[in-house]
Amino acid sequence: MKIGVLNGPNLNLLGIREPEVYGRKSLKDIEADLRGLAKELGASIEFAQHNGEGELIDRVHAWRGAVGGALVNAGAYSHSSLALRDALVGTSIPFVEVHLSNIYAREPERRHSMLSSAAVGVVCGFGAASYELGLRAMVAHLAKNA
Repeated sequence: MKIGVLNGPNLNLLGIREPEVYGRKSLKDIEADLRGLAKELGASIEFAQHNGEGELIDRVHAWRGAVGGALVNAGAYSHSSLALRDALVGTSIPFVEVHLSNIYAREPERRHSMLSSAAVGVVCGFGAASYELGLRAMVAHLAKNA
């Protein structure tokens, strides 16, 4: 099974951007950890990070029929992008929404997600481990529904 991992704006700055909020691991560190876990779980994984909303949507479209599911950390677009939600729903890619921080304990504008109502589930607040928990959940979901 192939799983896409989609990261949105500013996540390329992980490790240096507000480490007290997002942690000290870089996106490359997180990707390396996920590659190892995916191998253990019998999955393959493809990563993408884009700062632009249109590029994120294009990637989702490209993944249609190519991935069985996805982890999505859309960054700030999680709170504003109906277009990204529509792309995920329109391509029928099941996804787990992932956030490093607990969005529900942050500023009011970050407490609502445009994506979560379409997600299989949401994992937030566990730092880089949120991705690992999300990957485990997506693999289990896909295996159950195979």
